[in-house]
Amino acid sequence: MVDQEEEDLKMALRMSMQTEPPEPKRSKPGENSSAGGGEESVESQEMRNRRMKRELMAGAAEKRMMAAKNAANAAAAMPATVAVAKVEKSGGEERRCGGGVAAEGVSKEKNIGLLKCENRMGNLGKELSLMESQQLFLMIFGGHVTKDILAQWSNQGIRFSPDPETSMGLVQHEGGPCGVLATIQAFVLKYLLFHLEDSGDSAPGIARITDPRSSKSECIAADIFSSLSEDRKSRALVRSMCEILFLCGNNETAVIASIGVLHGDEDSSKDEVILKVLEGFAIESGLDLQKALRVETYTSRTSAVQRLEAMLPIFRSRMGAILFLISALLSRGLDSVQADRDDPSQPLVTAPFGHASQETVNLLLSGRAVANVFNGRMDLGSGMFVKGISSTVDVGFLTLLESLNFCKVGQYLKCPKWPIWVVGSESHYTVLFALDTKVQEENEFESRETRIRRAFDAQDQSGGGGFISVEGFHQVLRDTGINLPTEKVEHLCNTGFIVWSEFWQVLLDLDKSLGGLKDSTGMMGKKVFDLYHFNGIAKSVLNGSQAASGNEIPIQRPRLTKLRVSVPPRWTPEEFMADVAVTSSSGINEPTRKETAAEASKPEPSQHAPLVDCIRTRWPRATCNWDGDAPSIV
Repeated sequence: MVDQEEEDLKMALRMSMQTEPPEPKRSKPGENSSAGGGEESVESQEMRNRRMKRELMAGAAEKRMMAAKNAANAAAAMPATVAVAKVEKSGGEERRCGGGVAAEGVSKEKNIGLLKCENRMGNLGKELSLMESQQLFLMIFGGHVTKDILAQWSNQGIRFSPDPETSMGLVQHEGGPCGVLATIQAFVLKYLLFHLEDSGDSAPGIARITDPRSSKSECIAADIFSSLSEDRKSRALVRSMCEILFLCGNNETAVIASIGVLHGDEDSSKDEVILKVLEGFAIESGLDLQKALRVETYTSRTSAVQRLEAMLPIFRSRMGAILFLISALLSRGLDSVQADRDDPSQPLVTAPFGHASQETVNLLLSGRAVANVFNGRMDLGSGMFVKGISSTVDVGFLTLLESLNFCKVGQYLKCPKWPIWVVGSESHYTVLFALDTKVQEENEFESRETRIRRAFDAQDQSGGGGFISVEGFHQVLRDTGINLPTEKVEHLCNTGFIVWSEFWQVLLDLDKSLGGLKDSTGMMGKKVFDLYHFNGIAKSVLNGSQAASGNEIPIQRPRLTKLRVSVPPRWTPEEFMADVAVTSSSGINEPTRKETAAEASKPEPSQHAPLVDCIRTRWPRATCNWDGDAPSIV
């Protein structure tokens, strides 16, 4: 019934669109001349009535069809209400069939079709108001940004390295956006290394690597990453971006930003076409953002994944990094971002070199644009607080600045859910990771240290300075059940405050029976494991095949370095040196039991680089070794 009515209305619309009505049948000249005028008048009136009726029906049809089209567009703009005809499970992945789109692993052809379909429907997304656009631009770049900084952020796509050894890595060609790229990179590694159930073609070897010490290959990570398919890397990238955006949106919504000019061409999914369209395109003001940006909001992760898959060519373009940062800021909400920050007057891209601020990195890691890396918030008195990380994160953060005593990274960032860390230096962000989650596990000694340090930090009101009051110290002893001898307590309290390093040294010097942590074997707590460091910025390295023949040709590519890490047990330096002295002067050929323990616990000769100082903020007194050039964090 409804279908017939719809057909009738469409027919009426077609009839109304005819340029001339059908000619009425007329009498030949001279026939019935006396009555001809009257008959023709009646016929003309009937014809006008029919035409008016058709026009009324056509107008009604046009209104109904426009209403139906608007309803369809509204449904398309609300992914959570998209109708799904059928859901199938195929290879562990959920796919929509019938009227839907594949939720996982959408092929390139389907991505092209999705973009073309959206273009034809005119679904270009929502424009920001001029006020929002200006607020967004000033929040990111400030009021006195240089053209060089704008160029850095407008010429960095989100692209994987073409080099087989670093094929899992995102390449950085411009300075500045490394904070965005390194954070996305960390989440990509999480999906590639530890979320095998999310992919149909797990890389050979990853699932088998449960103990790094079992492998003798110096290039095991490179071997694994070179076997990754482009499809799998793309899926990991899309899931990572989706997770970060929903994290910024309180796990409820995600906003995806695009450039409106890229929707004008039906072949806009092709990289070369996007490159051509973006020739001469620049964003230099809030007005430019208002004209160019188109944003869409999603409440369904599946729909957001579909959209991100379709937009991969746009994110690979030179505008990719800035578009993702804008998406994250809009997902959080501009007012919420400003409320997160301690000083919202400063831009998120810092002068004079255009690097991403700590607030930017924290937003992408934790969903909050806080400026600090300690746990929770710090009371400055008079009702003033500064904010840090409020909960455990999936991907962590380490920084060279902590080794220089400029800040204190809290346990939430130091001990993330997965053994992956964004590493910060004075001017760059890189990524450190392990293939084995066991590097995060604590032995009995470390567990007790963590418990004592947490109780100590809870009483520390010095802003991470590492000292507490006498009253706070007695509370720590009560909370941890430590019964120190009276003379030790008096010695620690005689200055009116207690320093962590002195307190910890007392515990190490004191035997277990007296409440200390002294271990006569010297073996308690020793660890040996492998870490990998990835620096996405393209650097000159020697081509191995050419170098072997003596014809060294430098090539530009990211760097992946394997580090052998040895974390020594908790002995005191005096005890260790005493053991060495006894061994060297004994003159006995057969080693004593004490000598054997000391030699076994002696750390390997350490190589040094700034990255090692970062690692030691997570694993104190660790020693590191590697082959080839030192890992670079700049």
